[in-house]
Amino acid sequence: MIEGGISTRKVLITGGTGFIGSHLVRSNIEEGNSVSVLTLPGDPGIPDIESLGCEVIAGTICDVTLVEKLCRGQDIIFHCAAVVTDWAPKRLFNEVNIEGMENVCRAAVAAKVGRFVEISTNDVFGLVEGMVIDENYPYKKWGEPYPDTKIAATEIAWQYFRDHGLTVTMVYPCWVYGPGDKTFVPLTADAIVKGEMLFWRKDVLVWPTYIDNLVDLLMLISTNDTAVGKGYLVHDGESTTFQNFCAMIAENLGLPGPGLHIPYGAAYAASLVMEVVWSLLRLKTRPLLTTYTVKNLGSRLQFSIEKAKRELQWKPPVSFKQGFEETMRWLKTLDRQTLKLK
Repeated sequence: MIEGGISTRKVLITGGTGFIGSHLVRSNIEEGNSVSVLTLPGDPGIPDIESLGCEVIAGTICDVTLVEKLCRGQDIIFHCAAVVTDWAPKRLFNEVNIEGMENVCRAAVAAKVGRFVEISTNDVFGLVEGMVIDENYPYKKWGEPYPDTKIAATEIAWQYFRDHGLTVTMVYPCWVYGPGDKTFVPLTADAIVKGEMLFWRKDVLVWPTYIDNLVDLLMLISTNDTAVGKGYLVHDGESTTFQNFCAMIAENLGLPGPGLHIPYGAAYAASLVMEVVWSLLRLKTRPLLTTYTVKNLGSRLQFSIEKAKRELQWKPPVSFKQGFEETMRWLKTLDRQTLKLK
């Protein structure tokens, strides 16, 4: 569509009120695109998203009829909707991450959508240390609901690319953070504020991905023909240790850096016990430790973003230093008593 000499694309963003989705909404509107957002009914982020000037549809990707309707006439679909947590019923992971992906891919093929952009995760490559992981590395399961269902979802998208010609492009973000973050930084900061932060392995590596860097790459691959049929790892171009990341947060909050270490085996055993207790008692809060968290914060993984640099001439527009400083400015505006999500 051409309006006033400017190309306007029709864009559907599933999970558009989430951390990544909401930033994508803003970027697409700034580009002059016509944006529709699918989000769960009653999501607290709906008023903010509506104020940006997009169409908001309350529903779920599990609703086949609704998904089919929303995909019609779209030029680009950004599929952000997923259960992204370490603690939820396995049924929910399967319904949303796997069955939901199937619904959206099938509807996108039927609607002949121009581009399908999937937000996957670096978790799909497993927990293999001692090598630099790139996009050619095979997917490896963790034995955990979130990464394993994301692997299944990612494989569905590639199947629709191969068998049905769906123009899939994919990103594998590492540790996404930035203003509006609802998990990584707030949960870490909450543990630091409350003196609950524990470490169970030294020199654990994290690869921060500032939200603006992720969105910049997403916008690029959504219109770049070179990216069709390909996936790209994304981060800020450098790693840091989790201990250093926590120390930087503590310093910005005027708190002493956490330094309590326990053995990995003890942390894993405690997480197993907590998961059993929480399940038996059907507690609605998440356990202090989960097996996924222990594995995730106990690994020294390495990831390369050379493929995006080489094929797309892309590099992170925001340095880790800049992104972290901006995130800390935002974090300091929050109420320290309500950092942790229930």
